[in-house]
Amino acid sequence: MKIEITDNKKRQYSFTIKMILLGFLGLFLLIPLEMIKSIIRERQKNSEDVKKEIVFQWAGEQTISGPVLNIPVRIIPAKSDAEPYISVFHVMPESLAVNGNIETERRHRSIYQAVVYTAMLDLSGNFKIPEINAGEKSEILWDQAYFGLGVSDNRGLKGNVSLKIDSENIEAVPGLKETDLFLKGVSFPADLSKRKEILPFSISLKVSGSEGLSFTPVGKTTEVYITSKWPSPGFKGSFLPLERNISSNGFNSKWQITNLNRNFPQVWKGNSFNPVSDSFGFDFVLPVDHYQKSERSAKYGILFIALTFLALIFAEIGFKETIHVFQYLLVSLALVLFFSLLNAMSEYTGFNTAYLVSASATILLISFFLRKVFSSRLIVYIISGLLILLYSFIYILLTLNDFAYLAGNIGLLVLLAITMILSVRLDLFKSQKISELPD
Repeated sequence: MKIEITDNKKRQYSFTIKMILLGFLGLFLLIPLEMIKSIIRERQKNSEDVKKEIVFQWAGEQTISGPVLNIPVRIIPAKSDAEPYISVFHVMPESLAVNGNIETERRHRSIYQAVVYTAMLDLSGNFKIPEINAGEKSEILWDQAYFGLGVSDNRGLKGNVSLKIDSENIEAVPGLKETDLFLKGVSFPADLSKRKEILPFSISLKVSGSEGLSFTPVGKTTEVYITSKWPSPGFKGSFLPLERNISSNGFNSKWQITNLNRNFPQVWKGNSFNPVSDSFGFDFVLPVDHYQKSERSAKYGILFIALTFLALIFAEIGFKETIHVFQYLLVSLALVLFFSLLNAMSEYTGFNTAYLVSASATILLISFFLRKVFSSRLIVYIISGLLILLYSFIYILLTLNDFAYLAGNIGLLVLLAITMILSVRLDLFKSQKISELPD
């Protein structure tokens, strides 16, 4: 007796070999996909470098801290041979209210852009002069007291800055006398020899910056109210707004913080505390980062290739057509090129338009090629429809930030189920009976 190997058995064997080759081809295509992702990351770094240049020329992210009352105290040590020294007591305001309106604009350099702003801020409140007890023999230097206002980037200050204490206007002087609390800012010298117990104050401030603005809750009660026409703020820091309203026309937000919420007291000396660590505020977020979306889409590259290969294999089996492995390679290269084209176009047109144009061009290119490969137009229509569904599915995943992982897994489960159903219906994968023939 002998076993006859049927034509169907030969086809099974040849398709098994082809699928192994296609598996190696898919692994090989991971190399250009990684190269494209590397290029996307490089372009993103170039964008960040340009943003830093724009920020350097305009002004950096701003943190406004204060005002804070600083009272020098001359400490006279008990030991006769020890020299007197100066210790500075820092007094936080009893109340601080900040009202601000932010005007924003986009600055461009080549194809890159950054958000810059000019903030008009009104700061008001009052100080309560405390009893200063240095714990040693000391002399309070009321005539050398000064107010300090922390500004993280002094280059952003526009025009003159003055502090109104009670009925007196005090012009700002550059820099800070000491850096116990803030590294940069301006000072307001004040002679408090004829001081009152309560000192109301107000400051009008015009400051430029880029990308973000923050405040430090130095007041025993701190209230900050901000309005801007920027439609996409990103709130950050130690405290979120108590109230906020965001729309396409802009946003307004309100913070309300007490001394119980922060990690520093009303009065201390030296650098025992760092008030800036409790700062809060917001960033001016660019609505779409096309580099991130382009890189995320490239991570689905192997899925594009695998599903397209499956569609072509089923077309071969179902319609008795034959496609060479080299033709599979050409189709997969078109799929890989899509991600590079998407990133290149998105730098000029934005992600949505770039995705539509790149996907349409890729689908048309593959469809035209397959029309020359297959004799049946029906196969081309089916595969083109599958590609349209696939590109639409990936686009939906890219727009679903919170539910992308769940939607992706559900979609893959459905695709796997469809693949299983199709595979058991094809003659090639059905078990074949081995016929026995007489000698």
